[in-house]
Amino acid sequence: MSGRILWVKRVFFALVVIYLLAPIVVIAGVSLNAENRLFFPPQGLSLRWYEAFFGLSEWYLPALRSLSIAGLAALIAVSIALPLAYTVWRYDIAYGRFIYFLGLAPFALPPVITALGALALWIVLQSFGRAYTVVLSHAAFLVTLPLATISLGLRSMNAETIEAATTLGGSSGVVFRTIIFPTIRPYVIAGFIFAFVLSLNEYIIAFMTVGFTVETLPIKIFNSLRYGYTPVMASVSVIFFAVAVVLFSLVGMFGDLPKLLGADSAND
Repeated sequence: MSGRILWVKRVFFALVVIYLLAPIVVIAGVSLNAENRLFFPPQGLSLRWYEAFFGLSEWYLPALRSLSIAGLAALIAVSIALPLAYTVWRYDIAYGRFIYFLGLAPFALPPVITALGALALWIVLQSFGRAYTVVLSHAAFLVTLPLATISLGLRSMNAETIEAATTLGGSSGVVFRTIIFPTIRPYVIAGFIFAFVLSLNEYIIAFMTVGFTVETLPIKIFNSLRYGYTPVMASVSVIFFAVAVVLFSLVGMFGDLPKLLGADSAND
């Protein structure tokens, strides 16, 4: 009986994997079409649409713009989340948990609600359409991710180690630099990467804060869809999927994934 249950589980998870990978396989096949057609299976094999992505400024410039926005937004999100999570964890501040809840709130709301709020804010401040608005809006929306991962890392800290370092004369700054931050570094890196990847692919908030004045890659794809379909869109999707896979693999390889998932040691 147990063998049959194990077999059913394996079949179920295999079907789930196939279901999740099927769209990626279709998109990858479409990106290899020799002609300007969205056919699957591809009719002829060619890398011309990947060459078009890297060779046409109308495509690679929005990609570079998206990378810059995602990097800055993730950096700001981590810069907000790290001191907030540390303060709430280290000190018993009455309003600390309320501020912590505010940090988690944006991600609990549907993106369109956050986008409408950002739109209203930047219109009132007469800043709609400027590049920094999408950076700050993404940072506010995605701060939840590094806040959650860093808080998880702080909760896994050994209180006795910190107490011993303090007893030996270590100041708060020294203890943070030599003990706390090295321990939570994997969680900081993971939070940055999560925020970066989501910002890279986010469309609604970007569109509501800058419209078409600052064309990110998701906005570029949407604009192109209004005038027809091209396999370049599929090649862009494959490239950005590969970027996400590489980044998440780096989290697993260098970010101490077992600790990120809550294990006490890498052997757990």
